[in-house]
Parts: sequence; structure tokens; C-alpha cells
Amino acid sequence: MANKLQDKVALITGASAGIGRASARALAGEGARLVLTARRKDRLEALKKEIEALGGKAVIVIGDVREESTAIKAVEAATREFGRLDILINNTGVGNYKKLVDTSAEEYDEMIDVNVRSTFLFTRHVVPVMQRQKSGTILMISSMAGVYGFGGEAVYCMTKFAQVGFAQALDRELREHGIKVGAICPGGVKTEFAIGKGRTQVGVDQSAMLDPEDVAGVVLMACTQSPQSRIIEVQMRTMAESLA
Repeated sequence: MANKLQDKVALITGASAGIGRASARALAGEGARLVLTARRKDRLEALKKEIEALGGKAVIVIGDVREESTAIKAVEAATREFGRLDILINNTGVGNYKKLVDTSAEEYDEMIDVNVRSTFLFTRHVVPVMQRQKSGTILMISSMAGVYGFGGEAVYCMTKFAQVGFAQALDRELREHGIKVGAICPGGVKTEFAIGKGRTQVGVDQSAMLDPEDVAGVVLMACTQSPQSRIIEVQMRTMAESLA
């Protein structure tokens, strides 16, 4: 392991798969100690063992990110086990690609709660810790759907735009406390995200979308900036994107 993040503590939501899992591996590889949260205990335990086998340290918090109690438990785990909290990666997300008139109120609620409410809850409970430290980095894993509107994705776009706006406002609000806030906006990524909700496993496997590790590399870059610089927003697209 390298040491760019030696003694730093990172909390990652949605760490059991995709971008969250890849980011955990990337940050652990640079010496960060991790608090990993998601609903799937078996996957988190496997990731914890993998990180510890490489000499890293990790604790897991099983829970639904839509519940405030999960955010509270995760922050308490960081301060109890490691005494500080330096990085928050708001990664958890859900998509459901449908036209507006085909989107139910229940589907709307799910996307708002998972993508927006969880971002608010975890950030709300992390910020006081970072304010006391007078330092920290908070990243929203948004999407290119938070930069441009796409037909058939109106509600999903709404939630991702919300994350970008939240990051922009908090950049101004929290910078005086030494806290950096930014948004990472990738295009499609090869994960299980939205499988059965507008995507198929075959379609993802055969696509030329970004790999989770591509996004994790940018997460790591944002977390290892010098004290006098910050990442505000990064937009990412595959090289295979059409030029038309």
C-alpha cells in the first residue's frame, strides 16, 4: 500500500458494489482507513476481509442509507474506531429509466430518497465532525445526468442535478471551515446499477461504458489534492462515445 491518505478516515456509502467498492479499494490502497456502509452484509464483510488482507483497516455498518439512524451509526463508528473522519463519499444511488408518465409516485420516492435524502443525511451528520477538525473532503457521486437532461430519465436527472446543486452550495458554505466539497459526474458505468430498471446485464456487459475503477481513480484524485486546491466538478465520458 502507498500512503497518500495515511491516517485519513473515509466513509463510503453504497460500498458493497460498483463505484463504491472500487473507491474503497483505491482509497485503502493509499492508506485510508475505511467505514463502509450498505445493506448487503455478506458483500461488505468480503470487502473488509480483502482490505485487511492487504494491510488496511475497515469497519462496516449495515443499514439502509435512507434512514437517518444509518448515517448516525456510520459517523459514530468512524469517530469511535478511528477518532476522526476526513472523507465522505456519497456514492449510493438508484436509477429507473422511464418516461415521466410511466413513472409511479413510489418509483419517484425511491429515487429521491436513495439519491437525495441519503446525500443530505450523511452530509448533515459528517459536517460537524469536519468543522471541529477544520478540514475534510465531501464528494457527491452524481452523473452526467446531473449536467444534462436526458429524455426518459427525467426523475433520475432531477435527483442528480440536486446533488450537483447541493455540492455547489456547500462548496461556498463550508470552505471557510476548511472543508472541500465537489461532485463527480460520470456517464454510464459498468455496474449492476439500474439492472432491470432500464438496463440489462447483457447490455451492460457488451457496452463500452466506463469501468468502476475509472471513476474510483477520479475519487482518489479528488481526495489527494494539496491543501490549497479543491476539485469542484469532474465530468467523465467513455472514449467510445459517438462523435456525432
